[in-house]
Amino acid sequence: MVLKGVNLTARRGQVIAIMGNSGCGKTTLLRLIGGALKPTTGTLMVDGVNIGELDQDALYDMRRRMGMLFQFGALFTDMTVYENVAFQLREHTDLPEPMIRDLVLMKLHAVGLRGAHNLMPSELSGGMARRVALARSIALDPMLIMYDEPFAGLDPISLGVTGNLIRRLTDALGMTSIVVTHDVQESLKIVDYVYFVSEGVIEAHGTAAEIKASDLPFVHQFVHGEEDGPVPFHYPAQSYGTDLGLSA
Repeated sequence: MVLKGVNLTARRGQVIAIMGNSGCGKTTLLRLIGGALKPTTGTLMVDGVNIGELDQDALYDMRRRMGMLFQFGALFTDMTVYENVAFQLREHTDLPEPMIRDLVLMKLHAVGLRGAHNLMPSELSGGMARRVALARSIALDPMLIMYDEPFAGLDPISLGVTGNLIRRLTDALGMTSIVVTHDVQESLKIVDYVYFVSEGVIEAHGTAAEIKASDLPFVHQFVHGEEDGPVPFHYPAQSYGTDLGLSA
């Protein structure tokens, strides 16, 4: 079992961070929320609807109310910035093209990239690509956006810009943002609540201030980036002398 007895709540208008060491089940949790996986036990509710009980058509309808920002943007490489953001508007609505154009430029303006609408993804920096992906994720004005490592690989300026955009867009659109991240310091600046996952369970949870002040060993090690602790530096092994063939 990847997740065992996870119990958490994300409310409208909140930025929720899901933290934990690699392989603890953070991205699996996003896949469960989006319906890519079904829980073997338990209940997963989104806006009062049990995701695990939806048929394919109902699940697709629910997904239209969700946005997803993938770790490295996942833009369509052969489409311009404009076409990337317009894609789901064309797929999921019957809006006329002039209205789609206005909406696309509005979303790009919100992330500061209206002037880049004719560029190809290969012409973008990593931070710009992440912002285009964010514009695409809010194209349908979702009630929920999930972010899978939105700060990975960004320089300090792009990292700060992305974090501020997540906070501002959440507040402006009144949506819920769930952020899976390893970037403790940046995420604690913008989140309302944090859940720490370890070994498939919620190890700790609280506000940013409570997490910073926590004396729980795992949380303290993670927040302060300590080398050794509950997550050991050395992978379990027999004694070093035995491996070197030395007698006791």
